[in-house]
Amino acid sequence: LCVILQMHFILSLINSLCLYNPSSAIVFISPLWQIFMDNQNYFTVKTNNAAQLVETAARNIENFLKKRAAALETLATAAENFQMEHQWKDEFEVSVSTSLEANETEGRKNRIRPEFKEDPSFKNRLTSYNHTAVHIPTDIYDGSTIVLNELNWTEALEDVFKKNREDDPTLLWQVFGSATGLARYYPASPWMDARKTPSKIDLYDVRRRPWYVQGAASPKDMLILVDASGSVSGLTLKLIRTSVSEMLETLSDDDYVNVVHFNTKVNNTACFDHLVQANVRNKKILKDAVQNITAKGITNYTKGFEFAFNQLSNPNVTRANCNKIIMLFTDGGEERAEEVFSRYNIDKKVRVFTFSVGQHNYDTGPIKWMACANKGYFYEIPSIGAIRINTQEYLDVLGRPMVLADAKQVQWTNVYLDALELGLVITGTLPVLKCTNKNNHQSQLILGVMGVDVSLDDIKRLTPRFTIGPNGYYFAIDPNGYVLLHPNLQPKNPKFQEPVTLDFLDAELENDIKVQIRTLMIDRDPGEKTIETLVKSQDERYIDRGIRTYTWAPVNGTDYSLALVLPEYSLHYIEANLGDTIKQAMSFETMQQEKFEEYGYTFIAPREYCKDLKVSSNNTQFLMDFNEYIDRKTPNDPLCEYGVLARFVATDGGITRVYPKSAGEEWGENSETYDSSFYKRSLDNDIYIFTAPYVNKSGYESGILVSKAVDLDINGAKLKPAGELLKNTQVDCVILDDGGFLLMSNQDEYITQIGQFFGEVDPVLMITLVNTSLFSFNKTYDYQSVCDPERETKAAAGLRSIYVPTIADMLTVGWWASTDDLSDAFSKESCITEQTQYFFENENKSFSGAMDCGNCSRNCQRKDGLNRTSRRLWQIRLLISLDFCIACLLVFFQPYRCRAFWTTNSPLRLCNASVLKPSELPCCLLPTEALGLNQY
Repeated sequence: LCVILQMHFILSLINSLCLYNPSSAIVFISPLWQIFMDNQNYFTVKTNNAAQLVETAARNIENFLKKRAAALETLATAAENFQMEHQWKDEFEVSVSTSLEANETEGRKNRIRPEFKEDPSFKNRLTSYNHTAVHIPTDIYDGSTIVLNELNWTEALEDVFKKNREDDPTLLWQVFGSATGLARYYPASPWMDARKTPSKIDLYDVRRRPWYVQGAASPKDMLILVDASGSVSGLTLKLIRTSVSEMLETLSDDDYVNVVHFNTKVNNTACFDHLVQANVRNKKILKDAVQNITAKGITNYTKGFEFAFNQLSNPNVTRANCNKIIMLFTDGGEERAEEVFSRYNIDKKVRVFTFSVGQHNYDTGPIKWMACANKGYFYEIPSIGAIRINTQEYLDVLGRPMVLADAKQVQWTNVYLDALELGLVITGTLPVLKCTNKNNHQSQLILGVMGVDVSLDDIKRLTPRFTIGPNGYYFAIDPNGYVLLHPNLQPKNPKFQEPVTLDFLDAELENDIKVQIRTLMIDRDPGEKTIETLVKSQDERYIDRGIRTYTWAPVNGTDYSLALVLPEYSLHYIEANLGDTIKQAMSFETMQQEKFEEYGYTFIAPREYCKDLKVSSNNTQFLMDFNEYIDRKTPNDPLCEYGVLARFVATDGGITRVYPKSAGEEWGENSETYDSSFYKRSLDNDIYIFTAPYVNKSGYESGILVSKAVDLDINGAKLKPAGELLKNTQVDCVILDDGGFLLMSNQDEYITQIGQFFGEVDPVLMITLVNTSLFSFNKTYDYQSVCDPERETKAAAGLRSIYVPTIADMLTVGWWASTDDLSDAFSKESCITEQTQYFFENENKSFSGAMDCGNCSRNCQRKDGLNRTSRRLWQIRLLISLDFCIACLLVFFQPYRCRAFWTTNSPLRLCNASVLKPSELPCCLLPTEALGLNQY
């Protein structure tokens, strides 16, 4: 650590405190505290001012994006000037060129292929800063006169690209996307990287990219009108379905859309009875619904257009309120529907575009008239090859008002996946307009869109993370409520064709106050609110309650708003005092790198600790003293090691040390403590957190991780399941954590299911625990999931394919099909999955209940542990914390096996001494001295 050491540490050091001696815990904690106190002059406690932090971060983001916008404006202005000065040519001579055609894998004889080098700024992609590259869609002839002229005048952009890079070396991709489909980008990079994607199919068209669509036209309300009369049956209907799906792909989240089909009647194609936002989910619903359109009856254009105009003018629904469009897909007809247009569109505020689909002999004159009389355009789609081009050319028409008004404004897109493997990015866009034509008249053409990429990682670096604690975080949203930054923005299978859209209310567990916060942020009103909220764990298996303070402010110069979320325990942090402590510590043997393995495994979180390369003090002395102490204090009593797999220390500063070395070799926890589920949960709970192991199909013995947060440290243990220490065929003892996952059992049949949700192990018992309010559950939806396209997946929970079923699922067998391991990512599709997390809700001191099971009954009891601090600390550490359920199941000899059971949190009530002898209790879990069984 170079500068920051924060307040919380994780210390899992069971070998330093003998489990059968309660006083060892206090003996162990005291020196740790003393080590810190002896070195307190190295550190200063500082306060987090939430409003000031948000203001500073927002200003940093504003300045950062402002620099990108300036580079964008320079490029757009240069492009307009280069095109205006360009002299059109009808013929070109063959010459040697250093411009790389990006989708050319081998290159041509008259082209010199640039020399590429791996570039860490682009995630080690091959790049060349000496050249630009050009991508041309595969369905466009690259030798056409239009393409050759554009190649000619856009080549001058190379010097501007380079100059921008010199002024700001952190610039990433700079791209010009032409209305003809050509894309020139800098730095040059092979489009097909055979090392990473040897079988990649090139379907890229810059005009279909989210950033181009958003930059090429203003927001629009679109009503797609589909002719479903009998004349379009067969191949024509198939072409219409595909054409409508392609048309939907030209829309962005700023647009609103609906699809209706008509013959003698008019019907909404999907479940929407009005315009809806053209986001990924709604477009998918519409595309699926279009496939169900059937052809029958005769065409009635009048009814279809009346319905369309009424939906576009509906004042009771949210709309874009900018461009209004009707898209008619038909095979042709004789009706013009003039009366409808004169009644609804006399002022021509609604543009009508018509598409004649299929090969037929019908008269297209009437639908041509519809388009021309209503400021639209007419297109023909005779075959599938014409669909892609003709369904996107309407954007040029919509760009005309923008050109005439010279309305150029930098826009920032939604988050999407970069086609050149840069990861999640946003793009600043600016339209490039054609200034004049040959007759010096004002042009109405849009040449294309200029774009500059910004990686989300670059924006995250502007929001300081390591002074606000693991559960503090920044997030930002756009005017649609979609998150730009959020720790839960983690798409599992992003597709480069679609933007990554996650609403703020879907990123977190929703409540009414968060709805208000979202509204205020969209309206760019700064504010602050402190609320109690449910918090989903990092691994999505648990739910905790926590107090969070939300502080937000707008990011000036953009449409974004930024917020900071702080838990109540992150109001302060520890900062090291500058000095030469690190130089002194260099001579200590235990801190030398080659000694790490000798003293145990040391993991260091992948952070930029010393990015400024300045020598400063840190917590080296503290960790050195701590390392020596732990090595010196390892006890010799074998009982203290029984059941303990590993001891570990993890700090907010990003250092994790695991002892012994053999445990470190199998250590599976995240070395970045800020992303560790058990670490973050420990801070939100003033109890011991027992984390069930993940289901291990390999048979390797995994342990139960135990952790607890205190003011300056978190003490914990990683224990083996202790079932074998309590061999009794007449008693089933199981321990569940607060998420309902099985931690321990004394039965072999349960040992193999350690880490599974208990509803899978014993559905009837789990249902009773829920019905008697010992467990509560919360349903959430994951909008970033992936599913197998061949079958429906009812639900999923956990990043490691851990499925938590609902109560209804427990008594069925259908959901078992949902727990298969994920296959290759490319065989999956985006979907929404329902998740159910269980948690303890009933905080009464005692609770009891009964359940009839035929010829016997089950009695359920729950009692909290003692409240005396010294005793409680010991009980929680050695037994189970207050938020854990222990169920002892007593087996009676009946005609068939029937169980009566008790559930309790009190170790003194765990099992009656007449049933279990003290010697049969697991010493690492239930020491006789702690239980005081001589009293029972």
